[in-house]
Amino acid sequence: MNDLYNSKKVVWGLLAAFVIVWLYVLGVRTLVPPDEGRYAEMAREMWATGDWITTRLNGIKYFEKPPLQTWMNALSFGLFGLGEWQARLWTGLCGLGGVLLTSYTAHRLFGQRTGFYAALALGSTLYWVAGGQIDSLDMGLSGMMTVALCSLLIAQRDAATPAEQRNWMLLCWAGMALAVLAKGLIGVVLPGAVLVLYTLLSRDIAIWKRLHLGKGLLLFFAIATPWFVLVALQNPEQPHFFFIHEHWERFFLKTHHREGAWYYFLLLLIPGVMPWFGLLPQALVQGVRRAPGVFQPKLLLVIWAVFITFFFSYSSSKLPGYILPVFPALAMLIASYLESASRLNRMLAAGLLLLLGVAGLVALPHWIGSAPRHPDERALLEAYQPWVLSAAIVAAAGGALAIFHARQLRRDLTVLTLAIAGFVSVQLILTGFEPYGNLRAGKQLALKMLPELQADTKIYSVSTYEQSMTFYLRRTVILVNYWDEFTFGLTQQPELSIPTVDGFIARWQEHTAQKVKAMAIVSDDAYRDLKTKGVTMRVIAEDSRRLVITNL
Repeated sequence: MNDLYNSKKVVWGLLAAFVIVWLYVLGVRTLVPPDEGRYAEMAREMWATGDWITTRLNGIKYFEKPPLQTWMNALSFGLFGLGEWQARLWTGLCGLGGVLLTSYTAHRLFGQRTGFYAALALGSTLYWVAGGQIDSLDMGLSGMMTVALCSLLIAQRDAATPAEQRNWMLLCWAGMALAVLAKGLIGVVLPGAVLVLYTLLSRDIAIWKRLHLGKGLLLFFAIATPWFVLVALQNPEQPHFFFIHEHWERFFLKTHHREGAWYYFLLLLIPGVMPWFGLLPQALVQGVRRAPGVFQPKLLLVIWAVFITFFFSYSSSKLPGYILPVFPALAMLIASYLESASRLNRMLAAGLLLLLGVAGLVALPHWIGSAPRHPDERALLEAYQPWVLSAAIVAAAGGALAIFHARQLRRDLTVLTLAIAGFVSVQLILTGFEPYGNLRAGKQLALKMLPELQADTKIYSVSTYEQSMTFYLRRTVILVNYWDEFTFGLTQQPELSIPTVDGFIARWQEHTAQKVKAMAIVSDDAYRDLKTKGVTMRVIAEDSRRLVITNL
């Protein structure tokens, strides 16, 4: 049982089960705001309008990010219809492809067993699994950066033929171009900085002669440039907002109110790389040791992981998903280390997973005790408790069983047990969140609104914007007294919103006088304010987070 990676039946059986579960769970949850609702709605509007150049959210120009994910999601809607799994399909495929490409790369560089371990490691890592099943930009970027990283590693290995070097380097340049279209200049800045640091630390200056710079740059600009030119021609205001505000100011200024301590991402790596954290320090140390040959792939992987982590640690804007691109590199390093890891070290990794599961069992009652006091939300979180409890039990049991296998020197079974426990635990945590996620999204309110809607019914959103409800309503809303991420777009198109509540009340009264039906999504506070002002309205649906009113 120590050579599972040599059994085609085992490998293909595990792969089939992994792919089926990975794709199936894309559709079991509601699109949770803000990110999932936002990017699904942008794609819905793109497909509905047929405008593939100017990206919009709620009908308003929205240039915070490039369009690759919006394009892919819109294409998914066009091919398969509107729905949750369709909205997550692109990120799901990026995550799945990242696992397969990481495994293939580790196999080519370090051997068959390491490739097997790399797939198990990345395919069970908490951050990567969760990121691959959430409709956000981080996995799309990470998928394209994984293409760039893995292609570079395969192209530059000492055994690469000239044809392999050329073809894989061209794929690397294409991956960087797609990464730019996924999330901006970091798609080329981060790999470029990693390469410079690798050159300095390895003293492998000759690598620059092996990058196929001429053909690569032509391919890079052929892929990355056209959209930026077309969108700037149609929207002259876009380049300054995108390149200055969304890059320079986001990184150096605290304008987005997402700052955190310098060690923010270092702390997130601990749960993020589970169930493999017990092996990470040793894998990093092994990675910086010089190996035979000219090209040093492990050193490049260490630089990739460390530099990207510290790059975002310096940024004034911090969100958990920013470091997602480091996990394929960490998975290859961990997989390579597992080849030579002692029984004690494998037991250490298993023991940490066991402790994590036990800690979850102990902390869960205290977490529920501090839950929101609103009865509806508290009830949903209490219903979530058995799922988290199950995940903790799976983690603890998996850790205990892995310790047993490690003691018996069953290396492959130890790694496989840790991977299965990690993967199943994440699935339980994500799936069990659905009732609470459904409430956050306001999906049930949207479904209750649909029978009341007519083709010309105006829907207002007063002092709020519900990111997911517009997707489920299949139409945009008119913003009232709300700016936030729409500030730039509304300065270009002020006619698309009502800036004050008084202006909304006047419009609402006009609809009422003319017997024209209108609806509005409001918070409890906004509803009480409208009530004190004598606004004629009728509540047709409500939950613990918002109400839906109509004038007739």
